[in-house]
Amino acid sequence: MSYVHRFLILVLLAGTVMAQDKPVRLLVSYYSQTGNTEKLAVAIGKGASAVKGIAVTVKKTADVKDAEILEADGILLGTPVHWANAAAEAHRFLARVGGVLWQAKTNGDGKTAGAFCTGGGVAMGKDLARLSILAAFLTMRFVVVGGVDDVGFGTMGTEATTGPADPGISDKELEEARRFGERFAQVTLKMRAGAR
Repeated sequence: MSYVHRFLILVLLAGTVMAQDKPVRLLVSYYSQTGNTEKLAVAIGKGASAVKGIAVTVKKTADVKDAEILEADGILLGTPVHWANAAAEAHRFLARVGGVLWQAKTNGDGKTAGAFCTGGGVAMGKDLARLSILAAFLTMRFVVVGGVDDVGFGTMGTEATTGPADPGISDKELEEARRFGERFAQVTLKMRAGAR
């Protein structure tokens, strides 16, 4: 075998190895007014980053670039609850995701999505806010991944109560967010491995 043939074989093998080592990309996007939703986003990002083979970007919805939406293998969206629903900024981001995918002539097939939120009271519409986000992702053909609470029950994604009766984000809520990020990363990694 000539040197040229050996060189070409090495180049092909190197390309194959590099393609296999490509990290799975997760985008944790959020809108936050008081910093509480941002704290959950950071905790989710830390949990996801703990999974080998995952590259995580945590950004405000307004700062996310179209290319980051297209490159993401999984997208998590966080919002504070406004009038028993996701904030208008979260809905604008969802519309942008749909627009970016439409322009690229693609959809969410083979990608994962999830939701998380904060709200002032225990029953302030947190379920409705997450359901509205998840419904939009389902319509775009993403596979929705939920979270797990501290006793092992499934959730629609991490949520935190942050009003006067329970101000801020507790360590328990941050731990649930971290576990959600880790679970989301593991499920996304498995999906991408199965698609290769």
